[in-house]
Amino acid sequence: MKLSAQSYSSILGALKKALGRYQSDTDALFVTDIHLQPLSESGELVVYDDDEQVLARTTVQDWVDCVAEDFYVSVELHLKQALEELRKEGTLDRLGIMKPYSFVLIDDDKETVADLLLMDDEETMLLNDELLKGLDEELDAFLKELLEK
Repeated sequence: MKLSAQSYSSILGALKKALGRYQSDTDALFVTDIHLQPLSESGELVVYDDDEQVLARTTVQDWVDCVAEDFYVSVELHLKQALEELRKEGTLDRLGIMKPYSFVLIDDDKETVADLLLMDDEETMLLNDELLKGLDEELDAFLKELLEK
C-alpha cells in the first residue's frame, strides 16, 4: 500500500503530539512503552501508553476502509520509517522516558503485532525478523540439553 505525503504527515504529527507529553526539562522519568494501533475500517491511528491512555490520534486517509491482507505488514513499514525519521532528528533522545522503552504495533484487540523500535541506553536497535530468527530452535535445544542432564 502506498502512502501519500498527507497521510505520512498525519502519522508524524500524531507521533510528535504523543511524544510531546514526554518532553521533560525536569529529571522526572516516565516508565512506559508507546503502543500504536492502526484501525483499517476508520483509518485511524491511535497512540497509547502502557496504561492504555490515549496520547494522540489521527486519521490516515490511505488506511480508510483498507481490506488488504497485508495491512499490518504495510503499516509496520510506514510506522518504522516515521520512527526512524524521529530518531534521526533526535526527537526520541529528548524524551523523559526511562530507557529501555519501545514502540509496539498492536492490532484491534490490542495484541502485539510487531516491535517497531527499541530505544536503549547503549544504542538504538531496530528489531527485525532476522534478529530473532532461529531463537525458538536454540532455546528448545538448550532446554532439551538441560533436561537430559
